[in-house]
Amino acid sequence: MLVLFETSVGYAIFKVLNEKKLQEVDSLWKEFETPEKANKVVKLKHFEKFQDTAEALAAFTALMEGKINKQLKKVLKKIVKEAHEPLAVADAKLGGVIKEKLNLSCIHSPVVNELMRGIRSQMDGLIPGVEPREMAAMCLGLAHSLSRYRLKFSADKVDTMIVQAISLLDDLDKELNNYIMRCREWYGWHFPELGKIISDNLTYCKCLQKVGDRKNYASAKLSELLPEEVEAEVKAAAEISMGTEVSEEDICNILHLCTQVIEISEYRTQLYEYLQNRMMAIAPNVTVMVGELVGARLIAHAGSLLNLAKHAASTVQILGAEKALFRALKSRRDTPKYGLIYHASLVGQTSPKHKGKISRMLAAKTVLAIRYDAFGEDSSSAMGVENRAKLEARLRTLEDRGIRKISGTGKALAKAEKYEHKSEVKTYDPSGDSTLPTFSKKRRIEQVDKEDEVIEKKAKKAKVKIKALWSKVVPSGVPSVV
Repeated sequence: MLVLFETSVGYAIFKVLNEKKLQEVDSLWKEFETPEKANKVVKLKHFEKFQDTAEALAAFTALMEGKINKQLKKVLKKIVKEAHEPLAVADAKLGGVIKEKLNLSCIHSPVVNELMRGIRSQMDGLIPGVEPREMAAMCLGLAHSLSRYRLKFSADKVDTMIVQAISLLDDLDKELNNYIMRCREWYGWHFPELGKIISDNLTYCKCLQKVGDRKNYASAKLSELLPEEVEAEVKAAAEISMGTEVSEEDICNILHLCTQVIEISEYRTQLYEYLQNRMMAIAPNVTVMVGELVGARLIAHAGSLLNLAKHAASTVQILGAEKALFRALKSRRDTPKYGLIYHASLVGQTSPKHKGKISRMLAAKTVLAIRYDAFGEDSSSAMGVENRAKLEARLRTLEDRGIRKISGTGKALAKAEKYEHKSEVKTYDPSGDSTLPTFSKKRRIEQVDKEDEVIEKKAKKAKVKIKALWSKVVPSGVPSVV
């Protein structure tokens, strides 16, 4: 019986010398206690060595998928077919494929498993010509390569580095701001005018580090750091400064702080470039859509790119505004429209009335980009560039809605009506000068007499009604007033 034994260095085919010893499965391990005993049970018939790790990875990948690569097929045809003996294999699935493709009888049983275990324990003595150090190195390299293949893992796509980098970048910004404010306040006691003249923090610290004491500004050359006008202004301000005098020890400590600020600023620049490169390697489409800083903060907030890909677009839209969301839900007010995505350039360049709409559309396209980067095999940013162009076109449409007329057939520029000033010539109306009241025409005498008769009749009727009411209220014998 022959035994097919796969190693990280190559394929080994052993010949079983005494098959009777295989009948006792429980005591088979005793036959492999030493290399001498093992050589009495099995003997190496053929060893096919791999040329490099890539060849070993291809061979083991085929074995994992239950396939036979060309190298193994060549060995089996050459050695096993000529021997006309059954072949013991460690994998039953592989044995079935060999039997189907090459028409070779294969054996897989508990006895074969124990035999494989024994061969593995004495592999250094059974396979001559292979050093243990070489075997260990090949085994380690193959294990890493095989794990990367199984997980479809790339060393450039470790999003943990992004989470740590963006967190460190935020911490550096806070510390750098504290250091710079402390430096300005500290040196401001000695030369307060310098802080008003030089607004850039890094240039301020470099000037301070180069000159030190205020008295040295007159002879110092600052043309490398400042323009000529600013340099002249600094030197003039140093001569008439109202700052107090400080000791050399104070200046020395301030200069140490300036050195720290400059070093941290340089490291921050380096870290930002590293973050840009890492984001373009891991999530190129997300970087194109929202930028490397916003994309990195989204990944850090979710924990990983895979976790972020599981979120819906509405969740990504308000990611980072959880406090405002729950506060709004508790008080039954309007929920926030955006979170971390508010700092994206597309949302920032939008007018306030369209920010909510653009953030919603951007979140939807960003989720597509996240899932493409997380699960797609292509590492190009073509999809992100295409979606960003669509969003920019949509943004222009929203901004130009007052100018453009949108119809079902197309968009045409609306024609604005030309403004023409109409001059009206008004004439003077003299009738408006008089403010006296106007009287109507005089009535005729007959009309006046008729009106008087009507009034008299109404008065008589009123008297009769009053008398009738009085007689009911006042008892008899009381003189009437009316």
